[in-house]
This record gives sequence, C-alpha cells and structure tokens, in this order.
Amino acid sequence: MFKKFRLTCQEINPNDMKTMLTALLAGLAFLQPVRGQFESDVIKTSEGDLEMFFIGHGTLMFQCKGQVIHIDPVMREADYANLPDADLILVTHQHGDHLDMNAIRHLLKSGTRVVMTETCMEQLEDFETELMRNGDVATFKGIEIHAIPAYNIVNKRPNGQAYHPKGEGNGYILKFGDIHVLIGGDTENIPEYKELEVPVDVAFLPMNLPYTMTPDMVADAARVLHPHILYPYHFGNTDTQELVDLLQDEKDIEVRIRDLD
Repeated sequence: MFKKFRLTCQEINPNDMKTMLTALLAGLAFLQPVRGQFESDVIKTSEGDLEMFFIGHGTLMFQCKGQVIHIDPVMREADYANLPDADLILVTHQHGDHLDMNAIRHLLKSGTRVVMTETCMEQLEDFETELMRNGDVATFKGIEIHAIPAYNIVNKRPNGQAYHPKGEGNGYILKFGDIHVLIGGDTENIPEYKELEVPVDVAFLPMNLPYTMTPDMVADAARVLHPHILYPYHFGNTDTQELVDLLQDEKDIEVRIRDLD
C-alpha cells in the first residue's frame, strides 16, 4: 500500500520521486478492482483513513495503515482469487456462510494472521491460526482486538437448540486509532453488550430471522451500544427501513444501509 507524502521539490531528487510515484500507483492499482466491484465507506481515525468494503451478507474487507483485513471471507460472496491478499483474517464462527477454507487459502501470504474460534479450528486445514475465545483481548498486526460473545437467546431450532449456542461464536471489536469497530457476528441483543469495556463508534449488527435479530432487537442493541454509525448486515430479505424508522429519534446514531443482504 502507500503512504501520503508532503514534500517540496528541494527535498527530493528525481529518482526518489520516481520511486514514490511507482509506489503510489501500485497502491491505487492494488485496491482498484475492489473499489470498482463493491461499495465502500471511509471512516476518519487518528491513524489515518479506515476504508470499509461491503462484500456481501456477513463478509467485509477493511484497509487501514496499509494493511488489509478480511472478515468472514467466503467464495459465495466474492472471487477471492482476485481480491487483495490478507494481512489479517477474522472468522466469527463455523457456519458455511462465514467460514470458507478455500477463500482463506486464496488470501494467505507470508505473515498472514488468521483468527478464529475453537469450533472453526475443528475444520482447520494446512495453515496456522490464532485462537480467540469470548473475552480474549489480543493485538495482531498492530490492531487491538476484543473477542466478544455472539449467540442466540430467543431464536432456536425445532429441537430447542440455539442456532448459535453461547460460547461457540465470536463477535470482534477492532481498534483503529481512536475508533472502535464492532463486528457482531451471528448474534442477538445479548446482555454482554451492556458490559463492554471499550466504546463502540461503528457497529455492524446482523438482522435476519430466524438466525439473528429482528429490527426491534437491533434497535435495542444500538441504544445500548450507542455507535455513531450503525450498519445492519447479514439482513437477507429483512426490510431495513424498519430499523431506520425505529431509530429515527436517535439523532446521535446514523443508520447506514449498504448492500449487505
């Protein structure tokens, strides 16, 4: 990737200028296929811009400080053979719309760190991963990560088992400078949201039945987390306007609808 430079002609010689221009163009080319294919937003942080790409469903890609972070990459949402390699990969849980070993293999390069849950590791193939459990805090590639619970309370299978049992899946809170981004994973409005040790500036919360939350549940979770920006994701056929209407009086919460069904 590339860094921003502010230089005068007296401070640089032609060879150095050529090198920097080459790096700049390489950085632009690196993300160009992604920018042309997927929606993205830019969030300002104290460490530079955080660009967030909305790949689809529960799948995201972040770029910040010259590093690429893939979240729940799956081939059904994108051809990962043609997307930027990962510095960091986060997997929330073991279901096939979140864990895809083929997609992960396409993204691996020297030094890639892969973070996943214990149930994900049961499907592990020929690469190393980092295990994070609910409540763990770790730093990978200079990014502080909090693993938080993600589970069902109300929604269950016909046999009474939760679609996402407590302790199996993670949500993640990622720290980019002064900005904390919460990735909910497949979850409901869990009581642990009231006990988080860090603030939430940007939140991605799932919204589709019967697997995660209703719009009312997401609205309740947003009132607890109080993010500046809320993205419903993993929402399938749910009417996202319902969530917008429910939070219309919460002037400090901006609801952004992106292509994340």
